[in-house]
Amino acid sequence: MEYRHLGRSGLMVSEISYGNWITHGSQVEEDAAVECVRAALDEGVTTFDTADVYAGTRAEEVLGRALKGVRRESLEIFTKVYWPTGEGKNDRGLSRKHITESINGSLRRLQTDYVDLYQAHRYDVETPLEETLRAFDDLVRQGKVLYVGVSEWSADQIARALKIADDMGFDRLVSNQPQYSMLWRVIEAEVVPLCEKEGLGQIVWSPIAQGVLTGKYLPGQPPPAGSRATDPSGSGFIGRLMDDDLLRRVQDLKPIAADLGLSMAQLAVAWVLQNPNVSSAIIGATKPEQVRDNVKASGVKLDAEVLKKIDDVLGPVVERDPAKTVSPSARP
Repeated sequence: MEYRHLGRSGLMVSEISYGNWITHGSQVEEDAAVECVRAALDEGVTTFDTADVYAGTRAEEVLGRALKGVRRESLEIFTKVYWPTGEGKNDRGLSRKHITESINGSLRRLQTDYVDLYQAHRYDVETPLEETLRAFDDLVRQGKVLYVGVSEWSADQIARALKIADDMGFDRLVSNQPQYSMLWRVIEAEVVPLCEKEGLGQIVWSPIAQGVLTGKYLPGQPPPAGSRATDPSGSGFIGRLMDDDLLRRVQDLKPIAADLGLSMAQLAVAWVLQNPNVSSAIIGATKPEQVRDNVKASGVKLDAEVLKKIDDVLGPVVERDPAKTVSPSARP
């Protein structure tokens, strides 16, 4: 495993992070989840990403139990706040009230005194940005949070947050967590250039495009039983990728991976790590073998010729429109 700075901060993170969206508390039983976490630790993964909303808060509980007994200082634990965690009007968003209550709940479920990174899971149009950033800054000063970041914010939203933080003397954002893969490159035009300039690192999710880039989904055939495409929690995200032309092009990546001695998943994860603004790529797993396979992407270098071959194969199915980075127009 190799390690990188999170943006221009002093925090080091593993190039491969372990994330538990959909899996823990939902798609797999707890024993299997714990085995996946142990496999990640054995492979040198030190960075673990979750969120209060995953599996209705159960994912944080499972991760907390899975990491119990591991030296806390050896880990970087990330979580997030924004999406609804209850029925009340204030059980959502980025108000001071919800941020304060959400971090306390997350710390309890994760069985830790602090999280290394606390992230705004989306932009909240119903809360003044100054209120959100001051609440985050207060958590840093209280020692409950060491660093703050965002997830799926547009370049304009990140820029406004940075200006407010600078003007008001708040702790600056150090990271953004966007979707990023060979197929989904919407951050490249605006978000990445801004973050490179301002010192934010990307912690990217879905580098394997919900499993599509493993090549296991075949054109003209139903998805394999038990796959992400058949899980109610994840099928909404993967549905747009179930296009026969796209799936045929993904199959054409197999010779490229084979020539490099890589699995398709390793090629996909290695691809996102070629971007110097990417600090870490989040992988999820339902089996320990998937973890052990994916982590081998750490340290892989892909030359310009390989990157061009990938672009030539995928061609028009790549999504690049920066307007696709969007938060809800009202609180959910």
